[in-house]
Amino acid sequence: MDAVQNEAASVVPDAATASAEAHPGMLLVPAGPFTMGADHGGQEDEHPAHVVTVAAFWLDATEVTNGEWDECVAAHACRPKSETVRGEHPDFNGPRQPVSGITWDDARGYCEWRGKRLPREAEFEKAVRDTDDRRFAWGNDPPTHDKTVFGSGHPEDVGTHPAGRGPYGHDDLAGNIWEWMQDEYDPYAYRRATAGEGKPGTCAEIIAAQDELRRQNKQGFTGSNPIPTECEHSIRGGAYNYDPDGLRATNRVHHPGKYRIPMLGVRCAKGP
Repeated sequence: MDAVQNEAASVVPDAATASAEAHPGMLLVPAGPFTMGADHGGQEDEHPAHVVTVAAFWLDATEVTNGEWDECVAAHACRPKSETVRGEHPDFNGPRQPVSGITWDDARGYCEWRGKRLPREAEFEKAVRDTDDRRFAWGNDPPTHDKTVFGSGHPEDVGTHPAGRGPYGHDDLAGNIWEWMQDEYDPYAYRRATAGEGKPGTCAEIIAAQDELRRQNKQGFTGSNPIPTECEHSIRGGAYNYDPDGLRATNRVHHPGKYRIPMLGVRCAKGP
């Protein structure tokens, strides 16, 4: 190896280390195309499979914990998690368990306080699927309890199922707790001209799509939840109380942004 190669070899690891140190607790998801959605199986809002290109971004290695959320509360930048969730589910309140009982606005505010943002739906699926079109975060093998938390009564401490890590090293991308996304939920997102960018339609376009689905009596198009009557937000990842197939990488679910429920939390992203 000549002097130039030696210099390049020393610079690249240093740059990578410096970048990681600038984003503690986060892992890089590299730029590039991946296949989002599926042509078969799941719900119709997961169809069709299509190529999406995303820019590189950083994503929290784990879901935000109760302990991390309480730091924001102590700084008077966040309100406490739902008292109903806290009181009715005392086994959800451990400092290393994922925070839940927070609205979409709560989640966005927390991420902004940390100098971050909510992930987009396409970004989350890229972090789960990589470029090999895997069915679950860890690969194509069905869920087991050494990989994730599902079919259970409560979430577990984050990062305690390393066998279920995603392709870039993230924990709990499938199971444990649902996670708020930045995007409004668009049932026709994969059919729009912006599908290759991973962008949903406008709120007006989303409302029109939902009205059309109701007129056509396509209740199951968006899954088991009712077809929305407002612009709801996407949630991803599945939760402790979910069935195994519901943890698939392509599964799309939605809730009103005002919801503060025990199975819904957040992880943050950073980047373009």
